Amino acid sequence: TTTVGVRVELDHRAATAVGRTVHAQARLTEVDGRRLSFEVRVTDGAETVADGRVERILVDRRRFVERATRTA
Repeated sequence: TTTVGVRVELDHRAATAVGRTVHAQARLTEVDGRRLSFEVRVTDGAETVADGRVERILVDRRRFVERATRTA
C-alpha cells in the first residue's frame, strides 16, 4: 500500500527571510479506516511560520500506478 493526499489546510502565520531554513513536522492524530489525519507545523528557528492539517488515504500501490500511467 501507499498513501495519496486528499486535503491540505495550511495557515501562514509569519514571513521567513529568503535563504532561511524552515523545518516541517507532521504528527499522526487520527486513523479512521483508510483515512490518516496529521497535524503539521512549520518553524523558522523558534517561531511557528505555518500550521495546519493534512489528510491522506491508504490505497493499493499497484492499482494507483496503473491508473496514473493510463491517464498520462
